[in-house]
Amino acid sequence: MEKKKIYLFCSAGMSTSLLVSKMRAQAEKYEVPVVIEAFPESLAAEKGPEADAILLGPQIAYLLADIKQLLPGKPIEVIDSILYGKVDGLGVLKSAVAAIKKSASH
Repeated sequence: MEKKKIYLFCSAGMSTSLLVSKMRAQAEKYEVPVVIEAFPESLAAEKGPEADAILLGPQIAYLLADIKQLLPGKPIEVIDSILYGKVDGLGVLKSAVAAIKKSASH
């Protein structure tokens, strides 16, 4: 199966890097076929089109409407701030996979 791309965008691309490594570890552990990358939100227009799911760091939640306009038809969600704060790789991975499945069923 082709790997699904989950892209996380945040204000600088740095604050999500720890979360990305935890998500990757959980994806490996449970053999979830995904590629997880983090980018600064300034690259959303460039990188977003190739993503299967887009997650926004809570600090850029205010950009949700703009990014949805930029990338129509893509599943885009703001990472739950509690999961983000706990750097819960599994929790965030599950929500991303759920978003991909939900968009695939439309």
